[in-house]
Order: sequence, then structure tokens, then C-alpha cells
Amino acid sequence: MLAGFASQLGKPSGLRGLVVGTMLNRTNRGMIADAVDALELKPGATAADLGFGGGVGLAMLLQRVGPQGRVLGVDLSPTMVRRVSGQFGREIAAGRMRLHLGSLTKLPLEDGSVQGAITVNTIYFIAELDSVFSELARVITNDGRVVVGIGDPENMAHMPMTAHGYRLRPVDDVVAAAKSAGLSLQDHRRAGEGDAAAHLLLFAHASS
Repeated sequence: MLAGFASQLGKPSGLRGLVVGTMLNRTNRGMIADAVDALELKPGATAADLGFGGGVGLAMLLQRVGPQGRVLGVDLSPTMVRRVSGQFGREIAAGRMRLHLGSLTKLPLEDGSVQGAITVNTIYFIAELDSVFSELARVITNDGRVVVGIGDPENMAHMPMTAHGYRLRPVDDVVAAAKSAGLSLQDHRRAGEGDAAAHLLLFAHASS
């Protein structure tokens, strides 16, 4: 049962996936809000939520970039893409939002197309961390920023579902993978309370 739940967290699917999407919106809301705040987006910007799950981050980004801005979303789950497409049909029709089915290791986005991106609670499910950061570096503009949000690895190691397919990397390993892709750590914030607070890692191109 735990293995099935862990699999749904990594890629929600079917009716159970719809329930998981609602749960993700609720449990990740505070962390996602802090990640959006860290981007310091300006009105009119193009922003992205990569691995958007239930879609709450897309709504926050839309509010930040305003009517002249645009929000892009990428998710691995067809269930989540269909669900969120229905929620944001008006914004998609108006050209304010584009949603894509795809992976963080091969983002279906153009080079230098995003000024600010978030990806929260996603990289546990991906083996090729170097490929993730290479793609993040590719799609953000020269002065773009990206926030990678992860739970505290020591705290998460005590959670029963993380024994099933999770890759709990130390923060230093995540920062090193970003550096190898040409991204430098600009800020390291905590989201939550105490030692169990999540980590929000803000990266930009090393040359910026």
C-alpha cells in the first residue's frame, strides 16, 4: 500500500490520482507560496511550474505575473494535465497559460523562454539530477531564476513512504548538481517550522 501511495505521489493517475492532486494542493500550498515569493516576479513576466501536480502553483504564478504575463506548466502525469486544463480553460484560451505533458529531464519548452520557474517536491522521483539542472539552465533567461523545493532529507527519511522509490539527496548534493549545469545558489530559505522545515534553493545562471 505504501509503495502504491509513493507511486501516486510521483505520478498521480486515475481516480486515485485526482484525490492525490487535491491533497498535494493542500499540503504543498505553503511551500509553493514561499517558492513563488522567492522568485520576485515582475508583472508581465513568463513563469513556469515544473511538475505542477494539482495546479495550485500555477494559480499563484498567474496572480504574480498579472494579465500581461504568461504561465507555463509541465507535468509527467496525463491525469494532472487533464485536470488542470479543465480548471484553467479560460486562461489557456486567452493565451495566458500553456500546459505540457513532459519530464523535467526533457522539458518541452524553448531555450531562454522562462524568467522564473519553480519545481517543488519533484526531484525525489528522478534519477538523472544532472539532466534536470541542465534543462532548468536551458529554459530560463540569462537573468532568470529557479526555485527548487525539497523536504528536509533527514526528516523525510523517517517517513514510511520514502522507502519506496524516493531519492533523498543532501542539500549539498543538489547544489553541486546545479553548479555542474552552470547555476549558482543565490539564496537558501526554509519553509516551515524547526529542523523539519523544507528547503527552498534559489538558483540563477552563474554568470548573472
